[in-house]
Amino acid sequence: MKGIALLGAPQALWPKDLKQKLSKANTQENLLIGVDRGSLLLTELGFVPNLAVGDFDSLKKSELNRIEAAVSDIRYSVPEKDLTDTELAVRYAFEDYQVDDLILIGSTGGRLDHFLSNLFLVLKPEFQSYAENITIWDRQNLINFYLPGKHTVTKAPGYDYLGVVNLTAIQNLQIKKAKYQLENYSNSFPMSFSSNEFLPEHDSFELSFEKGVVAVIQSCDLDRYQNL
Repeated sequence: MKGIALLGAPQALWPKDLKQKLSKANTQENLLIGVDRGSLLLTELGFVPNLAVGDFDSLKKSELNRIEAAVSDIRYSVPEKDLTDTELAVRYAFEDYQVDDLILIGSTGGRLDHFLSNLFLVLKPEFQSYAENITIWDRQNLINFYLPGKHTVTKAPGYDYLGVVNLTAIQNLQIKKAKYQLENYSNSFPMSFSSNEFLPEHDSFELSFEKGVVAVIQSCDLDRYQNL
């Protein structure tokens, strides 16, 4: 089962034609999650979330009533809590619904502290085992996470560039079969190896490292993402 969670970040950064993409993915085999205001946004798009999570403090009473009347599984949180609504949604998706993969949409842009919280989620010990099964997706970026080992990263259609970001201390990071290659890089602080590219003769590159957590960001320029 795959999960798709819609958060409340700016709609201008949603993947293009999100409604059509959700229509194709909205089957009994997949889990649709609304996180706080994302629950209302899903209903406005014509979808009923399987799961709604949040303190819903950004909603009017009538908007919350609309969600409560439609959604069968609502997990209420409180504003003062240790885990964010997104983190709670990730926990419920993997632990209660046993999803295999989870895509977070509406998790970038807007408040920078919210975006960083979503980006760093995979560094928390309780979520790190899910890192390689979580994707952050917006109109201009596709972010995947990797744990130590050898990986083949495949090019996503329409994304011209790639960045390799070690989010933690890293040991023996290697990038092969990309335009700019890297051999046995280690350091104790985060670093973004940005503006790399897939080679014309390869639709993937090889990534390996022995210690740390790495994000691979596939992206495109502003004049290109209007067509994605």
